[in-house]
Amino acid sequence: MTGSSTSIDDLLRHEEEPAAADPGRRRPGMVGRWLRSALVAAALAIAVLAALRMVGVALSPAAVFAGFLALLLLRQVTTGLAPVPPSPVRISRSGTGGEEDGSYNWSARDALSASMSRWENKLAWSQGESERFARSVVPQLGDLADELLRRRHGLTRATDPDRARALLGEKLWDLLETPPRRTPSPRDLAAIVAQLEKL
Repeated sequence: MTGSSTSIDDLLRHEEEPAAADPGRRRPGMVGRWLRSALVAAALAIAVLAALRMVGVALSPAAVFAGFLALLLLRQVTTGLAPVPPSPVRISRSGTGGEEDGSYNWSARDALSASMSRWENKLAWSQGESERFARSVVPQLGDLADELLRRRHGLTRATDPDRARALLGEKLWDLLETPPRRTPSPRDLAAIVAQLEKL
């Protein structure tokens, strides 16, 4: 054998094709990918079997081929399931860029803005509909209150209702324990959020 060492990762590495492919060239279909995987698995199996025979180890060629074919097909499947990488945040050269220059890029989506957007949508959807508000917003407010109580005070509404009621305040406690007859006004919601922040 030669002195070069090649790992299995090097053999199975896949370089991404450029997004703008030649328009005259067709991408291989399902049969083409299977055939290419089978040929690569056969070539790898031959190389490994030859190397093993040189050191006096004999394995079943069908088993080695099947193992490489399974690895390659598993790689194809998992590559197809990989999440799309987030697009990089572009920083404008005009000075209205991103966080590096001290300003905030409002067009970039972060977890906080996504969460705020979900809350805004839920509140807008339940505007004027007390049943929708009770079904979609109140349970999440309850979960949030329980989590804050658990983290900061070591209790939940279920484990210590009297102390939780005292910490939450009557207005928030009543909202969480009895379904509201009407959707709270923005002022009431602001008071509820302020009470949650005090926890």
